Amino acid sequence: MPVLIVGGGPVGLSASLLLSRHGAPSLLVERHPGTSIHPKARGLNVRTLELLRVWGLEQAVREAAEGLDRARDVAWAPTLLAPEVRRMPYGGDGEHSEVDSPTTSLGCAQDKLEPILLEAARSYGIGELRFGHELLHLEEDADGAIATVVQRATGEEARVRATWVVAADGAESQIRSLLNIGMKGPGALFHRMGIYFRADLHEVGRDRPALLYLLSPPEGSGVMAAVNLADLWLYMAPFRPEQGELVEDFTKERCIQVVRSAIGDDALDVELLSTLPWAGSSAIAERFRDGRVFLAGDAAHLIPPTGGQAMNVGIQDVHNLAWKLAGRLSGWAGPGLLDTYASERRPFAQAVMEDARRNAGGQGQRPEQFSNRGRVLGVSYDSPAVVPDGTELPQVANPVIDYHPTARPGSRAPHLWLERDGTRISTLDLYDRRFVLLTGRSGQAWKPAAARAAGQIGAPLSCYTIGPDCDLIDPQNEWPSLYGIEPDGAVLVRPDGHVAWRTQSAGADPGGDLVSALRRIAS
Repeated sequence: MPVLIVGGGPVGLSASLLLSRHGAPSLLVERHPGTSIHPKARGLNVRTLELLRVWGLEQAVREAAEGLDRARDVAWAPTLLAPEVRRMPYGGDGEHSEVDSPTTSLGCAQDKLEPILLEAARSYGIGELRFGHELLHLEEDADGAIATVVQRATGEEARVRATWVVAADGAESQIRSLLNIGMKGPGALFHRMGIYFRADLHEVGRDRPALLYLLSPPEGSGVMAAVNLADLWLYMAPFRPEQGELVEDFTKERCIQVVRSAIGDDALDVELLSTLPWAGSSAIAERFRDGRVFLAGDAAHLIPPTGGQAMNVGIQDVHNLAWKLAGRLSGWAGPGLLDTYASERRPFAQAVMEDARRNAGGQGQRPEQFSNRGRVLGVSYDSPAVVPDGTELPQVANPVIDYHPTARPGSRAPHLWLERDGTRISTLDLYDRRFVLLTGRSGQAWKPAAARAAGQIGAPLSCYTIGPDCDLIDPQNEWPSLYGIEPDGAVLVRPDGHVAWRTQSAGADPGGDLVSALRRIAS
């Protein structure tokens, strides 16, 4: 098996889906019998929605969100029914603008998201997904990794040989433990008891919709999360194991009482659906790669939920990794390309983790807590898979909040509305399974150059011209200035949507220049 994926949450399912999109077979094993039955994480940031859009899943996810598209704010109040003391947009004031992105963030509960990812992953017929199967042991030899997997219902064991392994097995990652990979950071910052319940709160959802309600009832501060803004809600109640409190202390009766207190109605009819204790932890793996094993998601980094980024960072981890694994399996990528997964994703995860840690200590007063557009869209990589062009990143007042689009190599390629065959598309819609070379109206020499480069390197590569009467129409003529090139210049974008190389104008040998850039990136 080319790739073994351990863990069937959003990160593992996204890894399976992505590898299939790149034509790479995989096997996913997940110890639970099915997808999550608890809402867990819910916030999908704008970058994750951009990926779902490209994968053709945005509409399905929005429909599964069950009305949460109206939940665009975070609200503060003593209890859910009490007058609010503060309200702010989730994601910042510019979150719902089409200037920087073709889409917006969304709240979709994890138990609704996972089945969509699962169905999509299975639809390709390339990856195999086995639920109810648990990894017992993992070892490596010169040819790959050998995993021992047990089917939990029968106890039957099997050995699986894989070329590469993606460890998406969560915060208590068994693979990370087997490989003796340590975690750096303070660990648990706080604990919560997630109480999933049903209650008629339609009026709150109708009149005061919000994605999160930060409450301060007598039992202590907690967070009410809307699941459908009607009768399904998740309350993250205070849980104090450091004071001797036990999970068993949260009886059905106590959970209902805690929920009623947080809502501010002691007589409300509450149906308890499930409970799940969890910790808001802050730690990062000492390394994201160990031989043939790559850590992703919570296995690689524990990001506190203060800011709602953990699931997003995990999904974006495997978006960075999948095309590199596929390139190595296809033979056009060298061993160094796989090393760039860690050098690109670990610093980003570290930065987001530190943002969230500061949020956790700020009592909700930091403007960056829910306004992180700069961090989400302004991510830029510095690695051998990027060819610098000597330019600097744009200076912004606050890198967490403020975003300035740039096509500087390493950065997420900027969004711009274009027209193709009479249809409006985003530049981001082009970045998926192939490298993309974009050039201006005077850059016809790049088309044969791209064909030459693709032939020599073997990497999947498409080339588009942008301008009047070109492959792609730029109605406002914004593309050259946005991407920072002359009409005959070119920008090479990686399959994950990050700029790999840029030249302001065509030189004497465009084909040679492009081949040289691709060789450097793929090595």
